[in-house]
Amino acid sequence: MPMDIRVGDVLELKKQHPCGSKQWQVLRVGMDFKLRCAGCGHELMLPRSKAERSIKKIQREGGEPG
Repeated sequence: MPMDIRVGDVLELKKQHPCGSKQWQVLRVGMDFKLRCAGCGHELMLPRSKAERSIKKIQREGGEPG
């Protein structure tokens, strides 16, 4: 069953981005996720299956934990 991830959520991933940040904002949800690095603003597309495996924590836009 797929995780409940919505546009606007902030994901904390297991691996660090080269800029040092682990926080990514969700820009698009579907078969692929479009994510923006909270540290440097780099954007990337990631297949849903790979993204869901690397998620450590989900923070909702409204402040409620995911």
